[in-house]
Amino acid sequence: MPAIRQKITPFLWFKDEAEEAARFYTSLFDDSRVLNVARYTAANPDREGSVMLVTFELAGQRFYALNGVPNDPFNESVSLMVECETQDEVDTLWGRLTEGGAEAPCGWLKDRYGLAWQITPRRLPLPLRSAETVAPGPTPAVAFGRDLAKPEAPARRRVGLMGTQGGPS
Repeated sequence: MPAIRQKITPFLWFKDEAEEAARFYTSLFDDSRVLNVARYTAANPDREGSVMLVTFELAGQRFYALNGVPNDPFNESVSLMVECETQDEVDTLWGRLTEGGAEAPCGWLKDRYGLAWQITPRRLPLPLRSAETVAPGPTPAVAFGRDLAKPEAPARRRVGLMGTQGGPS
């Protein structure tokens, strides 16, 4: 018996865009590909031949995308977090994922399929990445977060916090 490759696998439920979404997502990340597209059979005559389940990998991690029923949309209680190495990576992913989607404060967005993402710089301030005690009052990121939703803010100010030029002042 082969070893379990990945113990926990995200299973995403779409209205009817599972294959389209998987192909879009795999175009965004290196080491990504669609592995399999399973179609409904004659056992489901009203959906026979249409896509049922797509198996794909994003950055080497396996995902499943199911075309389910239309009344269970995604919400912000579950999101995919992407840690970016560079500001260019933040800007590129942010731009591609918000095409047809919506920006949200503090480095969050919803893509065109309604899936929530957190596009974050890998180099966040230490108090945000650790359990260290922070002085009372808003942390720099929380205070900065009020500016993150402003549409006039460029991507490097939306996500900022890179600790380099272009971050919050």
